[in-house]
Amino acid sequence: MPVVRGRFRRTATALGVLLATAVLVLPASASAAAEGPPAAPRELLGDSAPTFDVVLTLGTDGVVRVRETISYDFTRPGEQGIVRRVAYRHGRRLYDVHGVRTSSSTGAPARAQTVRLLHDVRISVGEGERRAGGRQAYVIEYEVAGAFTPRAGHVELVWDAVGDSWPVPIGEAAVRVEAPVPLRRVGCRAGRPPATTKCLRDRDGPYAVGFTQSGLRPREGMTVKVRLPEGTIAVPPPRYSAPRWQGTWPGALVLLLALGAAASLARGPLPDRRVAAFLGAAGATLMIADAAAEIAAGDPWGLSLGDPFVAGLALAVAGAAAAVVRRTRTTEHATDIRR
Repeated sequence: MPVVRGRFRRTATALGVLLATAVLVLPASASAAAEGPPAAPRELLGDSAPTFDVVLTLGTDGVVRVRETISYDFTRPGEQGIVRRVAYRHGRRLYDVHGVRTSSSTGAPARAQTVRLLHDVRISVGEGERRAGGRQAYVIEYEVAGAFTPRAGHVELVWDAVGDSWPVPIGEAAVRVEAPVPLRRVGCRAGRPPATTKCLRDRDGPYAVGFTQSGLRPREGMTVKVRLPEGTIAVPPPRYSAPRWQGTWPGALVLLLALGAAASLARGPLPDRRVAAFLGAAGATLMIADAAAEIAAGDPWGLSLGDPFVAGLALAVAGAAAAVVRRTRTTEHATDIRR
């Protein structure tokens, strides 16, 4: 019996470590699965974006209307357009990116396909259509709601107008901010945090301010920060995703009881095979159902683990422990018979 308990303790410890690791790395694994296998980096192919012009129009309704004009050099013939990733999530903060429209002044394929990923809205321009090559120009327009943050005496917008997901260098980038009221406090930083530099200010006006930056390297952006007087635009409360953990003390108590029951199996009667299988299947079903309900209601990064998931985990632990104890005892019994 000491051998059984020793083996069971080692197995239970390993199982606990695996379960804890699975819970902690679940978002990262979901992110990698949704992103798919990494493609060949564009910087290795020699592509580049000679110019990138952005106009941010701040509406009195609190919506930021974005117009991007991008020139892009394809070094290889037969490319299928470009991909723009617009962040709709920073930490738990959520934004609403909608109204996507695309076109091309050079006649390149410009039909847009949008997919909402874990952090970004992926806008694929020209994918799946006839091939493009050489230098092409694209226009991408969309709207962002919920990006303003109410502060004491003012409202604030912090937004990366270029984005930090471009895998190619950008020769000349320009960002113009247009507002319905005079812009008195606006700034811009270029690069990739924490190594950023102040953008060059250009084309000032009472209701519009422009910034420029040369030689952006891959995955470097231009982040503008705008402050407007309180009450000048409508700003709804910021929207946040649900917390990752929503379990309560009863759920934790159920898990502790399951762990205690699993430890006592080593000293009790031989567990029934069907009971072990039922507990494991029921636990897995409950965990999957809880996670799937959260994902269906929002997005993978909105996944929260609550008491149903904990109860399922408790059942799965009990089922796994029963299966391990049964297999260990059966093996030892067969060994004793052969002796």
